[in-house]
Amino acid sequence: MVHPQPLVEKCVIDTGDTTWILVSTIFVLGMSPALAFFEAGMLRSKNTLSIISQVFVGNVLLSVMWLFFGYSLSFGTSILGVIGGLEHVFWIGVPYAECGPMASNLPAALFALFQMMFATITPLLMTGAYAERLRWDAFLAFTIAWEVLVYYPVCHWVWGRGFLSRMGVLDYAGGIVIHTTAGAAALVCALFVGPRRDFASFHGEYPPHNLPLAATGAALLWMGWFGFNGGSALGAGSLAVSSVVSTHVGACCSAIVWLFLSMRAHRPAATGILNGVLAGLAGITPASGYVNTQATIVIGLACGFLSYHGCQFSKGRLGIDDALDVHMVHGATGALGSLFVGVFGNLRDADMGGKFFEFQSGPKQFLLQVFGVVFVGAYAAVATWGILRTLQGWMGDLTHDDDRLEIGLDWVDHGEVAYHKLHVLSQPPGDPKGMMSASVGGETGSLHSLPTEEAYRRRSPNTSAHGPLRSHPSDASGDLPYQTSL
Repeated sequence: MVHPQPLVEKCVIDTGDTTWILVSTIFVLGMSPALAFFEAGMLRSKNTLSIISQVFVGNVLLSVMWLFFGYSLSFGTSILGVIGGLEHVFWIGVPYAECGPMASNLPAALFALFQMMFATITPLLMTGAYAERLRWDAFLAFTIAWEVLVYYPVCHWVWGRGFLSRMGVLDYAGGIVIHTTAGAAALVCALFVGPRRDFASFHGEYPPHNLPLAATGAALLWMGWFGFNGGSALGAGSLAVSSVVSTHVGACCSAIVWLFLSMRAHRPAATGILNGVLAGLAGITPASGYVNTQATIVIGLACGFLSYHGCQFSKGRLGIDDALDVHMVHGATGALGSLFVGVFGNLRDADMGGKFFEFQSGPKQFLLQVFGVVFVGAYAAVATWGILRTLQGWMGDLTHDDDRLEIGLDWVDHGEVAYHKLHVLSQPPGDPKGMMSASVGGETGSLHSLPTEEAYRRRSPNTSAHGPLRSHPSDASGDLPYQTSL
């Protein structure tokens, strides 16, 4: 998005470019509720409001942080190439009618607003990794700390003319800054909080409670990604067109891979198609403005193959309970797409935000991309582990006890339920045991024992809704269906 080449001094705000970035900003803002819908639909009904609240509250909180000091730390005057200065706190010196140093064709405030959308959604991607487990106060503390200690520095290193940008590491729209950081952190989070209690009995295949809602969220994410990548051109020219085309082609190619691989079980899983789309979108993000259409096809196919088998290996062989497979569908594909920039990238005299630059892929660029991915991924993982350990020492256990998890975080954390057919009958939240009874469709039973979950729990260990399923963890191949992948 921002490159180390010298900036053009001339500042001329272009109304066409401004309009496109305004529209793109709206599109990217819509990705946050889309993410909430997708995740809520893929999880169990008793945690619907919990995940929606995390995404919506996170968006509000992170937006205010970006206004107060996040933008300045990310795009302020670089201090030793590590972090930005504080000259733009509260958006001081960020005018609405004049351009800024990062885009000579856009109002400075619009660039800051567009970047706000990226800063808010990045840590929210991780909610899918620790879903249905993390306490509400732990979520708030972790999100704030992670944004300050991971996102702001990495954003400055790559997009804010920090040391990685000066080295020549390229990231068009967030493969390193967003997906690699969130993916690495998601893996650490999943390992740190541990699996949900019934992970083995469900064979890693917790039943999504509302696939139409998940599909709606995925569709809105797909649409929003056009603004995510297309807007990263910082203008309404040919580069934006190329980015949007690559975004769509990459998503489709990845989805085709998931479709055909899932058909090995003789049923094309709807969740597999959704996951394939998201994997392709994440994978093409760092390269969408740098590669041609033919290269996009290769990247989309490769990201689909990697994410499909990566999800199988992660859950089936390793037993990692990343509820929505964020570390594979976002992290692994974002890293792979970033590496492909060094293989297929080839732009000459491209106009991006009033700055003209050129580069061509080759061994040097590929090694730079490898260094950027490895360094940022390692930093995000170590920093995430440090944050979680610190919070654990301060707050105690970051997850609820098993009794409360059985009830569901909607009622435990928020005192509400998403669907009126679930009526809690007994005691208020002082006695988890007393809260377990509920009326489901007119019958009294456990709040967490919905019919669809009972069907999954009672199914033979070697059978899934999509065909044969080898039991975890003893089976050698560890094949799994795709009900809970992101």
